[in-house]
Amino acid sequence: MRGFAAFRLLWLGQALALLGREMTWFALTLYAYQKTGQATTLSLLGFFHFLPLILLSPLAGALVDRYPRKWAMLAADLGGGLATGFLLLLYLLGRLEVGPLYLVSALTGALSSLHWPALSAALSAMLEKRDYARASGMMSLAESLAGVGAPILAAALLKPLGLGGIFALDLVGAGAAVFSLLLVPIPNPRLEAREKTSWIGEALFGFRFILERPPLLGLQLMFFGINLLTTLGSTVLPAMVLAKTGMSEAALALVRSAAGLGGVAGGLLLSLWGGPRKRVHGVFLGMALSSLALALMGAVEGPSAWAVLAFLESLFIPVLNGSNQAIWQAKVPLAVQGKVFAARRMIAWCANPLAMLLAGPLADRVFGSRYGQGEGIALMLLLFGSLGVLWGLSGYLLPQVREAESLLPDAKEDQAPAP
Repeated sequence: MRGFAAFRLLWLGQALALLGREMTWFALTLYAYQKTGQATTLSLLGFFHFLPLILLSPLAGALVDRYPRKWAMLAADLGGGLATGFLLLLYLLGRLEVGPLYLVSALTGALSSLHWPALSAALSAMLEKRDYARASGMMSLAESLAGVGAPILAAALLKPLGLGGIFALDLVGAGAAVFSLLLVPIPNPRLEAREKTSWIGEALFGFRFILERPPLLGLQLMFFGINLLTTLGSTVLPAMVLAKTGMSEAALALVRSAAGLGGVAGGLLLSLWGGPRKRVHGVFLGMALSSLALALMGAVEGPSAWAVLAFLESLFIPVLNGSNQAIWQAKVPLAVQGKVFAARRMIAWCANPLAMLLAGPLADRVFGSRYGQGEGIALMLLLFGSLGVLWGLSGYLLPQVREAESLLPDAKEDQAPAP
């Protein structure tokens, strides 16, 4: 089994593992909040997950390019299963406290830093270039299906099965991922002979590769900017919904479910369509249209209107990400995709924690204190969403970015620039 047929089996295993992980995350969120009654606990869970994910990405990318991608993915999936097994053991012993949750959150973040570049590089090796965007759409679909289905399933099963049952289902998903990986052949790139370099040298190689190619650097700076602007809005969106609906959990659930469904629809659209022939159109217009929906959420009232716009905002994200992924897969040699993709993600994702640090004080002390909590946050959505529209369209004014696909040659399968 090879090509897209092998990818479908791999996708199924990864989708089941993702569903299990998301169910565990949802259940742990409820457990941690019930245990402490503090929102800070939840924010710390996210922080401990995100920090190693960013900091370890370059080193993880170097590791992915030194060893078979299948090994890296197996290590990440097995590690995630062991982490869940550790939580299950503590739960059965009656010793599951908040402290171990932070530890496991950090561990899963570190494993995610390894898994993503390994998976991205593996798909490049398994598939023809014409299938890159379609495969990316299917991966976005898996993420969106987990985003929609995991909270519903976890909420429905938590009472009859308990937290231990959710952990057990997560272990089943991890087992499915490992089993599918063992069955699927993943080609390893042919590396040209070169001197051995240090881990630091290999980790920095991804950044040098991007800096030496202005079109790729420009694309990644576009993503840094859009991540900064949209995260400034999306971080405080739940607070706006709750403030304007009298703390209605149902309203917030409606908006989040609609966003998940939009991601599912966008993933299906890209899987069937494959994206625009000129990929940068998918990037720039995806940024602009998604940001427009975010901006309009600040201008309308009511859960139904917010849900429609949340659906539309998420609808364009798979097209945006899939189009960008297809460009990078075509332009970066297989042998160094692990390092380059890890550096690429670190550049773009550095904006997220910065935006998260700014969004809360802006909502509480600047916009909220002047206009009220709900209306102040709505103004933030309108402002930063509108800036996101302008940012996305500004890509058409930058020739190096607009013509990235023609300015950069496609990478050859056996091409491997020396670190």
